[in-house]
Amino acid sequence: MEKQLSHINQRGEAAMVDVSAKAVSSRVAVASGLVVFPEDVFNILKEGQFTNKKGGIIQTAVIAGIQAVKKTADLIPLCHQLALSKIHIDIQPKENCLEITCTVKCNERTGVEMEALTGVSVSALTIYDMCKALSHEIVIDRIQLNHKSGGKSEFNR
Repeated sequence: MEKQLSHINQRGEAAMVDVSAKAVSSRVAVASGLVVFPEDVFNILKEGQFTNKKGGIIQTAVIAGIQAVKKTADLIPLCHQLALSKIHIDIQPKENCLEITCTVKCNERTGVEMEALTGVSVSALTIYDMCKALSHEIVIDRIQLNHKSGGKSEFNR
């Protein structure tokens, strides 16, 4: 079977996929990404327990990511509105970076990959916003889908 873009119709126009004939199934997606800091900036953040004048950096980014997951269909034009059953965002300090992982679950006719990727992206952007006063050399890197299950295909990176 030849692969083709699912959001482009036969006339080459953008189109939302019709999922009405699909069966409802349990769907899970996990995405991740990194916010990489210059070493001196990371050390300042670590010494301050990842808080600054704007508040707790990690907790604020978790809340922003959760809000973003719930707004994915408003941000990505061809995404479906989904009744989400679980959103979990984990942010862990690693060597000179914060690693973000977002897990999203639902029982629906379409998957939650875009929701997981959106959660990571907005969490990373929130971290950048809260830390940019220390450096503009902060890099958001490797936002990727790690896992998806449910529906007709599985994916594991």
